[in-house]
Amino acid sequence: MIEILATGLLSSLQDQGRIGQAHLGIGRSGAADLPAMTLANALVGNAPQACALEMTLQGPRLRLHQSTTIALAGAPMPKASCNGVPLPMWRPVTCQAGSEIRFGAMRSGCRSYLAVAGGFDVEAWLGSRSTDLNAGLGPLGGRALREGDELPLGPAGCVPGDPVHWSLDPGPWFNDDATPHVLRLLAGSHTPELDDASRQALETREFRISADSNRVGVRIQSDVPLKLRDHLELVSEGTVPGVMQLPPGGQPILLLNEHPVTGGYPRIAQLAAVDLPRLAQCRPGDRLHFTWIKLEQAHAMFERSKQSLELLMDQIARRLENRE
Repeated sequence: MIEILATGLLSSLQDQGRIGQAHLGIGRSGAADLPAMTLANALVGNAPQACALEMTLQGPRLRLHQSTTIALAGAPMPKASCNGVPLPMWRPVTCQAGSEIRFGAMRSGCRSYLAVAGGFDVEAWLGSRSTDLNAGLGPLGGRALREGDELPLGPAGCVPGDPVHWSLDPGPWFNDDATPHVLRLLAGSHTPELDDASRQALETREFRISADSNRVGVRIQSDVPLKLRDHLELVSEGTVPGVMQLPPGGQPILLLNEHPVTGGYPRIAQLAAVDLPRLAQCRPGDRLHFTWIKLEQAHAMFERSKQSLELLMDQIARRLENRE
């Protein structure tokens, strides 16, 4: 069991998401940076769908009531520690019963993931242990962690020997470069409805992440609002993560994991799926640039990333089996 001593800014239980329930009006939710959570789980011998802890900007303080192996992946947390000893990221670490873990603030990026051997064994709801904070669905009544929460752990699988002398290279999975970040866009249903200046602005203008962003969507701002050629009256349609909507105010929204299952704002673009984890790591104030790409390019980039992740997970599994 793990006890929550202090909550941090926003911490919630997440897995790969609640898939296949949109027809009931229930969104997917799940980890915003799925590769980071998947790798954290792999490092402690968990299945990819195991439940982990998603932390936002500032992590919680925890106490372990049993010895276990943990792994931390995602945005850099240079102040993370176990009993005052620095806690390295991107590698498995064994912690003893009674240990106190502190995470502190993230140096850059927005979200980090704590995986624990066996995963967090909370009750699944509609096949998932993900928390939908906006809808109030999932474990703990669909809320973020609170001080005093006690989280049970499942049975551990294949864990490494102790100590571990290897770690992952975070470079391919977390871009720690200074902003502006460059994200890639596909044409959306209503891209042709943008006026010429706004269509060009999406590729040439600098945008900033708004402080109003959350797991529902990332609001982006620029000095000049985007405009349509003419007013549109639209019927609500199904939505997916990465859709760029244009509300009447002209400042776009990029949908994230807790997006509503339908929406009626114009869809002026679609973020390439390979860039969704990078969007999830953008924090308020970060600068963005966009560039247009073709669908076949987006498919190719996504497949390369998927194959790289699968290869790395296979390599991690072999190391764990060999007790390295």
